Amino acid sequence: MSLERPMAPDPYELLPATGRMELTSASFADGADLPEEQALEGGNAAPDLSWSGQPEGTKSYVITCFDPDAPTPSGFWHWVAVGIPADVTSLPAGGSLPAGAFTVRNDYGSDGFGGAAPPPGDRPHRYMFAVHALDTDDLGLDSSASCAAVHFTLLPHLLARGVLTGRYQIA
Repeated sequence: MSLERPMAPDPYELLPATGRMELTSASFADGADLPEEQALEGGNAAPDLSWSGQPEGTKSYVITCFDPDAPTPSGFWHWVAVGIPADVTSLPAGGSLPAGAFTVRNDYGSDGFGGAAPPPGDRPHRYMFAVHALDTDDLGLDSSASCAAVHFTLLPHLLARGVLTGRYQIA
């Protein structure tokens, strides 16, 4: 099977404009390769994340990881964490969440973070980690929501977003 296909666009560039935040990680720099710890067959662990520049009125955050380069019509959701309180501005490596926050099922069909796993021989995939600052602390969702439902529901509450992109390829 050939994996030749056009490059998928940056999905966040296709959404309505919003405020910007800074999202960083000690694990990797924006645009750099992800460490093995963030790969499914490596450590399968979420990287540490820190954010700043959240606007006044922020009441909670949603943290996500999306691969727009997966050979599917809808990309691949690796992580969606909901209900992170406004006073939290970082998550440790491993992805443990503060009290009250929860994850929805990723595209692997499991809860929590699912590491990078592009098809062997495919071009490097982009893993887009994003922090979404919201004007509400309750989206009215629970862990049974889909990744798409979380994003559809958060859009009218979105104040700002920060994105950090890592790359990963299996030779």
